[in-house]
Amino acid sequence: MQLNLKNPIVFFDLETTGINISKDRIVEISYLKVFPNGDEEIKTRRVNPEMPIPAEATAVHGITDEDVAECPTFKTLAKSLAAQIEGCDLAGYNSNRFDIPLLAEEFLRAGVDIDLGKRKFVDVQTIFHKLEQRTLSAAYKFYCDKTLEDAHSAEADTRATYEILKSQLDRYPDLQNDVNFLSEFSCFTNNVDLAGRMI
Repeated sequence: MQLNLKNPIVFFDLETTGINISKDRIVEISYLKVFPNGDEEIKTRRVNPEMPIPAEATAVHGITDEDVAECPTFKTLAKSLAAQIEGCDLAGYNSNRFDIPLLAEEFLRAGVDIDLGKRKFVDVQTIFHKLEQRTLSAAYKFYCDKTLEDAHSAEADTRATYEILKSQLDRYPDLQNDVNFLSEFSCFTNNVDLAGRMI
């Protein structure tokens, strides 16, 4: 289905030196600009982040310091990029929480005034999370290909949770069959207390 557009929309993704929005930098940006008439324009640029790329980041995107050593800095590209997205709405995957804030930080550092407040943002990950069930029943169907009978009875939910974990261990080779690893992997925060009042 073709998008019904009033303005061009720019789908984009960033590869970065890490996940800290305020301190990490872009090492690659790719965007697909879709026009109201359906025409498309795609461009990918590598960027010298002016800082070392940590090994953990390279392990994710495969871009090394050597790959970007001769590339332009974001400051060099910023005005041209701002002109390309001027008047466009923006879209991405997890873009509202990561890509757009990091891009805004990069524009600020480069001294390029761009008003992202006038844009509409479409985050495809948020749409996915809102429309696809993220319940125990949905996980049981996905991982175990079984229908959860008596959902919300403690015993059925407990057994299903156990079976899902075993299926996850079978499905994902990088998921170590070790409770210490699983505990760290499944933790979102560094809470001091179990209620999450202190981090």
